[in-house]
Amino acid sequence: MNVLNGVNPVTRILGLALLTTPLMVTIDWVSAVVAIAFTLAVVPLCGLSFRTFFKRALPILVVAPLAGIPMALYGQSGGETYLEWGLIHVTELSISLALSMVLRVFAIALPVIVLSAHVDPTDLGDGLSQVLKLPERFVLGSVAAFRMLTLLREDVEAMRMARRARGIADTGRVKYWFSLAFGLLVMSLRRAGKLATAMEARAFGGPQKRTWARESRLTRRDWVVMVVCIAVACVALGLSVATGYFRPVWSVS
Repeated sequence: MNVLNGVNPVTRILGLALLTTPLMVTIDWVSAVVAIAFTLAVVPLCGLSFRTFFKRALPILVVAPLAGIPMALYGQSGGETYLEWGLIHVTELSISLALSMVLRVFAIALPVIVLSAHVDPTDLGDGLSQVLKLPERFVLGSVAAFRMLTLLREDVEAMRMARRARGIADTGRVKYWFSLAFGLLVMSLRRAGKLATAMEARAFGGPQKRTWARESRLTRRDWVVMVVCIAVACVALGLSVATGYFRPVWSVS
């Protein structure tokens, strides 16, 4: 089951902005927990298994706690003091702010994994050009480059196997990786030249108005997704204010 089937990729971007941008005005754990709970609740509804979700979220789970360390050591002081040494002042308030900061990173980053799942680059390019009216040259060039990135792993494996067959893999590691990187650079330049020639042959970037093979537009489902995202953000901030934990970012020094 995937409730995002048929949803315009642009809607995913706008929904993500509507959900996470309001959360940036406060540093508290209540609003962050609400957003995280909503994200985890819709994971199976968006065509992702929890195993895949946590596998993709592993870098975030590792890096996010690092965001709380400066806040715990140098953040706003208050309450009981646990450690004081030079500029380092760890207090009850600074630890609370550090925990809120870590949760804030999770609340902002985890929805990206859900909303960006199963997005086709071509559909995204169509949406960016037709719905958001971004420059066609930039959008289609980016889509083509993204498509080329999918071939990078195959190129690396093919070159490694070729070098192993020739005995080059037994040389020094620095020389081996340098030669591999140089080979990838040469292959990338050749592929980029062929791609540019192919796009030029199809009159890409010409003065004529471009037509599109597939129409990209927003439907009722797209508006529902955006309304849900902004509603979740409003509920999160509302609960934060109602419980008294709302702490604007400009009040933290």
